[in-house]
Amino acid sequence: MWPEGKRVAVSLSFDDARASQVLMGLDLFARHAARVTFYVNPRSMEKHLDGWKRAVKEGHEIGNHSLSHPCSGNFPWSRKNSLEEYTPAKLEADIDTAGREIERLLGVKATTFAYPCGSKFIGRGVRTQSTVPMVAQRFLAGRGFRDEGANDPTYCDLAQIFGVDSDGMTIEGMKDAVRRTAETGGWLVLAGHEIGQPGRQTTESAVLDQFLAYARDPANGIWLDTVQTIARYVEKRRSRQ
Repeated sequence: MWPEGKRVAVSLSFDDARASQVLMGLDLFARHAARVTFYVNPRSMEKHLDGWKRAVKEGHEIGNHSLSHPCSGNFPWSRKNSLEEYTPAKLEADIDTAGREIERLLGVKATTFAYPCGSKFIGRGVRTQSTVPMVAQRFLAGRGFRDEGANDPTYCDLAQIFGVDSDGMTIEGMKDAVRRTAETGGWLVLAGHEIGQPGRQTTESAVLDQFLAYARDPANGIWLDTVQTIARYVEKRRSRQ
């Protein structure tokens, strides 16, 4: 399935345009010649815009993570911006505005999306609607969060690919996840937030450093690339079958 005889595909992704992603992450990724996906909320990029421009220049993917990051009102911090109260038009406007802002600030068009909090709905009760069709109409791929496993490239719905939480993972945890995925020739998409020292919502720099070295070893058969690049490869392979 994968090019050059690789046994498994892996994408590293990071959400929310956290400052540590450019302040701590870019040098680390450059040392390993690794490309990752950043799912950004445009308002969070402005303080470190030069860093985000560097990310684009160095080949990293910039994906859409919405403008206002709406989640369920079950999270108190999202009560005034809850998906339960959204209409399709309101969410479409939020996502589309984020796309325009990304293009204005960085000169790139986001082709993949990460669902805020991994949630794929608006409304409540009998009025609940899936947001997957909305994402499918606009993007090559949509990534979830805190899903249980990897993606089967021959079957997965690109509009709702699984994203496995990488925050707090150890190097052995990452390696184990890759080994399990390799058994079926799958695609593992890891999803994190901060990059740095151990802490809340943090994928540790030391763990990433070790993992990137592991991924570069040809003996491990890993294709490490952005969500966009691997999704395009999957889509193209499917179209030939």
